[in-house]
Amino acid sequence: MTGQFQENFFLAIRMVLLLALEIYIILTHYTLAGASAWMLLLLACFTGASVSKELTDGKLRLVLAGVSCILCICIIIIIGNEFLLLGIYIMFEILSMVKPGLIWYSMPFVPVCINIHEDTGMQLLITILIGMVYVQNDFIVVAYKKQAMEDMVSNQILKKDWHKREHKLQEEISSGMLMAQNQLLEEREGLSQALHDKLGHTINGSVYQLEAVKIIMEKEPDAAKGMVQAVINELRGGMDEIRLILRKELPAKYEMALVQLNKLCHECQQKGIETELYTEGELHKVPERYLHIILDNAYEAVSNSLKYSRCSKIEIKIYVMNQVVRCMVADNGTGCATFTDGMGIAGMRRRVREVNGILDFETEAGFKINMLFPEWNKKEEAGKGL
Repeated sequence: MTGQFQENFFLAIRMVLLLALEIYIILTHYTLAGASAWMLLLLACFTGASVSKELTDGKLRLVLAGVSCILCICIIIIIGNEFLLLGIYIMFEILSMVKPGLIWYSMPFVPVCINIHEDTGMQLLITILIGMVYVQNDFIVVAYKKQAMEDMVSNQILKKDWHKREHKLQEEISSGMLMAQNQLLEEREGLSQALHDKLGHTINGSVYQLEAVKIIMEKEPDAAKGMVQAVINELRGGMDEIRLILRKELPAKYEMALVQLNKLCHECQQKGIETELYTEGELHKVPERYLHIILDNAYEAVSNSLKYSRCSKIEIKIYVMNQVVRCMVADNGTGCATFTDGMGIAGMRRRVREVNGILDFETEAGFKINMLFPEWNKKEEAGKGL
């Protein structure tokens, strides 16, 4: 309903303007003598043609516009120059249909300036008002509508492009998760096969030897003890092989940390929060205890951001610089001038303090947590298995 009113608003203004001009002319010049039937008939035909013109399009609209011009000329010639304002109205109508340059909108002032009489001042003022109405619509309102339409089309294109990118990102995430699942299944299959080959052979051999021990235990105790010791040695060797297999098959700690951080980012994105994970340097050299602290503090910081900051973006960045590790977790939320340590912040401070690290906060633009971890022992095996 509102859209139809906006579309037809200028049409309604023009029709009201036309009726107001006709009533003004009749009341001004024919109050005493009264309007004749011919005058009213011509005005009615002129008004009907003008209104009908706006309800049609194409060639029929041009025909009705021509009829309106002819009727206007007839009214001016037959009745008198007092209806010159109707001619000015028709001139503005034609200019509005053709839409030439702004300078052409000065043409309706020419007949008013040529035909000078006692009402010329009033006619000139009415002409100016009519011109302002048409110029405002044809050069301001139309331009605004065109710009609004272009903006709407541009927004639709951007929205469509954003949906395409989001769909592509979801496909990439799904594809990555599927590849990870396939890789996990392959690793499980390899681990199962390796355990079967090593452990199955060792256990089967030990079972056979124990069966033999049971037979000769009473007759040859010394030989039985030797066989039992051999079984023990073989099982110990099997356990060493199993540990070696597990160390080879289990992912490194830094890989597991990256998986958990990526999972945290994915969970935030599912909640509508743009999340970025960035790492720089050799993460595999970072000690395991540092990785644990980074993970725990990142989870706590992200949880606080989702609860309190009303943010739309979260960044997690890890920099490995020679023998120093720097981690930053930041959001673009409201921030705060001051804050008190709750259990979460206190836990973060405690964890960083245990390794002689530094923890500080920036709260002016959003909320940022900076963690700086000191040098670690070069001989320490960093980020490896359990």
